[in-house]
Amino acid sequence: MSLKKLIEKCAKNDRKAQAEVYQIYSGKLFAICLKYSRNKAEAQDNLQDGFITIFNKIQSFNHKGSFEGWMKRVVINTALHKYRRKSLLSIVTEEIPEDIVIEVDEELVSMDYLLEIIQQLPDRYRLVFNMYILDGYSHKEIAEELNITESTSKSNLCRARMILKEQIEENFQKKSKKQRS
Repeated sequence: MSLKKLIEKCAKNDRKAQAEVYQIYSGKLFAICLKYSRNKAEAQDNLQDGFITIFNKIQSFNHKGSFEGWMKRVVINTALHKYRRKSLLSIVTEEIPEDIVIEVDEELVSMDYLLEIIQQLPDRYRLVFNMYILDGYSHKEIAEELNITESTSKSNLCRARMILKEQIEENFQKKSKKQRS
């Protein structure tokens, strides 16, 4: 069945078509949910809520651009909406340099470890980091989505980078000590 036909059936609440869309895309969308969640349970909740929104709004998909990209945006917006409702984002006004660079040696730091330390970031830092670094949002877009200023977005990104850098360096030092023992 073509993707267009599948989408049309989903718009008519065809449960088989919805199950097929879920089966095809849930893995990729769950990976996105993990980035925006503190843990797997919260990611699973965000995925389920995201799919509910997708199926409720699927008729608004206009077949311009990719369906997967549209679903990704819906899932991200669903997760962000939860955080906006909880008012977990606080405004930080201090100026912090933006030029912090994190270089990661993939042999020393696994992707699972990176995901784990990203999930441990405070919500305001994690959301900005994921939106800017991993999903390519501009600071202006982040500010609009999270109802913060662009300078707060930049500050939160810098803080996230500093925290991640410290965690990675700490992990590296622990591994170096073990190897010397």
